[in-house]
Amino acid sequence: MTTVSGRIGRATAVPGPQPLDPRRIRVEFPVFDDDPDLVFLDSAASAQKPRAVIDGLAAFYRSDYANVHRGVYRLSQRSTDLFEEAREKVRAYLNAADRDEIVFVRNTTEAINLVAWSWGEAFVKTGDEVLITDLEHHSNLVPWQMLCERVGARLVVAPTDATGEFDLAQFEARLSPRTRMVAVTQLSNVTGAVLPVARIVELAHSAGAKILIDGSQAAPRMPVDVTALGCDFYAFTGHKVYGPTGIGVLYGRRALLEAMPPWQTGGGMIEEVTYPKTTFQGPPHRFEAGTPDIAGAVGLGHALDFVERLGRDCILAHETALTDYAVRLLSQISGLRVLPAGQRQLAVVSFNLDGVHPHDVGTVLDQHNVAVRVGHHCAQPLMDKLGLAGTVRASFGVYNDEADVDALVRAIEAAKEMFR
Repeated sequence: MTTVSGRIGRATAVPGPQPLDPRRIRVEFPVFDDDPDLVFLDSAASAQKPRAVIDGLAAFYRSDYANVHRGVYRLSQRSTDLFEEAREKVRAYLNAADRDEIVFVRNTTEAINLVAWSWGEAFVKTGDEVLITDLEHHSNLVPWQMLCERVGARLVVAPTDATGEFDLAQFEARLSPRTRMVAVTQLSNVTGAVLPVARIVELAHSAGAKILIDGSQAAPRMPVDVTALGCDFYAFTGHKVYGPTGIGVLYGRRALLEAMPPWQTGGGMIEEVTYPKTTFQGPPHRFEAGTPDIAGAVGLGHALDFVERLGRDCILAHETALTDYAVRLLSQISGLRVLPAGQRQLAVVSFNLDGVHPHDVGTVLDQHNVAVRVGHHCAQPLMDKLGLAGTVRASFGVYNDEADVDALVRAIEAAKEMFR
């Protein structure tokens, strides 16, 4: 319990984040009905789906489905209303200023490609620079790499230090008058490191650059306020935030979206088509060519409702404590190395067992009903820097608790015995 000053100066009690009860929350996820002993530690790749999302999708297809926009009949209008209500839910979730700043895409990967092709082709020129970090997922690296190849720009990489901490001084030193775009993750999908994105935004803007934040790992588990951050673009994906696959979000400041040309063309995004010339709608529809994933957007809306009902402050507090517990226990296992993540780590822990390939560890863990991710986690340059072929990665969701971490430790000890 915390206190703040009331209007008359008296201390007024204000509830802090309330503890989550993962065992109660698990009841809302049907996957655990079928396998109650499942220890699912792969939410960084894709989170499980609560009944609210599954039932909401089924109800939409059963009673409300029709194609959106331009349908004058009631069913189409109802479907359109639900689709646009989902856009409003995303706007509120990110605290964007305008619903038209929310573009529906397939996932974070498509969102970043959209910006790299549309904004990048229009505003990045020969000799310019794009600045990323060495923590980036391939989806926030390769699109910028290809843009630089196309236009003759240069890709610049800001490093983390030996402790896994993002080196803010080295980042600032790499900013230059030629930096046009800064693209950074908010939370590393490999180490769980949380980057100081508010300060990164300030530094990027002070250098005259635009900034895109990959919020794939952050959006499910911490409050996000794009207005307060002041970022130019923010992307996240639905399936990591307990929503359906095939739906994602690009937030872009309206002035930037209005200045960007269409990326894909076709139905739904045009204003007028003639043989000599086509004119296009404004954002967001300019970037949503063809029939969108209507049900996916509606399902994402249900997922965001679910997350907001639990409370992102509560989720953050729970997953912070669980991450600390996991790092402490894993660090006590002889022959196991946890990848360092700097001063602040959240929801993701990567590790290796000495002398054992990560795939072999993952296979043994699966035999003990513990589901983890193994490999390079779409971050091969980081693995090369660390001298690793890959890692075992455990990642947490709202349905995980300390008992799951204990089960992970027991399974690792079993793997050690097997490969001794």
